[in-house]
Amino acid sequence: MANITHRVSQQTYEVETPPADASIETLSEYYWTKEAEPHAARRKEILAKHPEVTKLTGHEPLTKWLVAMVVVLQFSVAYYLRETNPFTLKFFALAYVIGATSNQAIFLAIHELSHNLLFKKPLANKLFAIFTNFPIGIPYSASFTPYHQLHHKFQGDEYLDTDLPTRFESIVLLNVLGKVFFATFQILFYALRPMFITNIRFTYIHLLNVVAQILLDLAMVKMWGWNSFFYFIMSSFLAGSLHPCAGHFISEHYVLNKNNVPRRSISATEKENVSPQLLPAETYSYYGSLNLVTWNVGYHNEHHDFPFIAWTKLPELKRIASEFYDPLPQVDSWCRVLWDFCFDDVNTLWCRVKRPGSERHGSRIRGLDKN
Repeated sequence: MANITHRVSQQTYEVETPPADASIETLSEYYWTKEAEPHAARRKEILAKHPEVTKLTGHEPLTKWLVAMVVVLQFSVAYYLRETNPFTLKFFALAYVIGATSNQAIFLAIHELSHNLLFKKPLANKLFAIFTNFPIGIPYSASFTPYHQLHHKFQGDEYLDTDLPTRFESIVLLNVLGKVFFATFQILFYALRPMFITNIRFTYIHLLNVVAQILLDLAMVKMWGWNSFFYFIMSSFLAGSLHPCAGHFISEHYVLNKNNVPRRSISATEKENVSPQLLPAETYSYYGSLNLVTWNVGYHNEHHDFPFIAWTKLPELKRIASEFYDPLPQVDSWCRVLWDFCFDDVNTLWCRVKRPGSERHGSRIRGLDKN
């Protein structure tokens, strides 16, 4: 198995993987647990042993200039393709190689902005995110921020962590064709799923995001034509489809391959508390070369442990606290993750750690985005 490696000896699970033709009850259930998510405890231990990591926190001024370069690159390619038929190999190749890679970087720049890691003031980060959003083609940045805050604050919560697949998705997309469909259109699942699970307050930042994006799109269509706008849309779609950089969506929190410990058959409504001895890791880091174009998002355990450390300093965090991170299971290839997720029977949308939530949490999200 190539995509997950253990740097030190880990516990061995004395269980057998269920066959692909096992009953739906055997194959289809999440890792339900009442254990706390691992990041708060590890952060506390790291700070106790390495208090110097607090010096790594704070915004990274360099990032805004790099983001601006990516935005300019996308507009330049859109202008270049203004008279090129979208249904040509040239258009698709540029959209896949340059456009998708750039827009994935833009998605993840908005991720950095959601943690206020480009500017000191939160409002400056929100406004710059609206500018960063332009090559995506549709308004996205204002909604992403509060949903992503929920992902960090309530990781694994069945109601508040909208990164988790729904039971409907997990049932309908269980087989190979379903998983290939999910991997191909995963950007749509991540964009639309939150609206069906948790409501957030619509603020003036959302309105500004929508108005600015629509005005930009209309101006671009009027000056350059529809082909340029379609380049933005195709780039965004491909960025979250079967693209090497899109592997991070699945690699970050899905329990894949050897870490996927088969569960006993339980009822669909039972919230089983998986034993800590059988509970797999639920966040996975990747340290490969694609981090160079994705703001080190592969350092995902490090990011969840210290979400206020900017991308440029995450490798230093790993170096300082290597005894905490080296033993964790790691992802070696985002491309391999996509392949194994689609074609390995044991890997499904059920392979996530979930925690029983409560709709009472809904009241807690009202103050998440006040600007």
